[in-house]
Amino acid sequence: MPHAELKYSADLDIDATAILAAIEQVILEHDPGAGACKGRAYPTQQWHHSHVTISVALLTKPHRNEAFSQALLTALEHRVKARISVPCEFSLGLTYSTPFYVTNRHEP
Repeated sequence: MPHAELKYSADLDIDATAILAAIEQVILEHDPGAGACKGRAYPTQQWHHSHVTISVALLTKPHRNEAFSQALLTALEHRVKARISVPCEFSLGLTYSTPFYVTNRHEP
């Protein structure tokens, strides 16, 4: 299950929920078996320069090679920037979890 974190300065008028949904949609377009993307948004009240920073993490899989990663990163950048209507600094990172990472559902 992919993860996406959106951190941004609170002066920006953005729809964080729509951006997180767009990130999930792009991931699924590139990798239909990826599953839902857990997304979290963190607006900050204190910042230096208006900015949006996005981190997307995926599990390592054989098909998620350099070509896949570059195509996904480009598509994510274009789709997310289309949802930001104000000038700001922009950062987007794609990472892969190590083999020593647990992801599952907890059912008490």
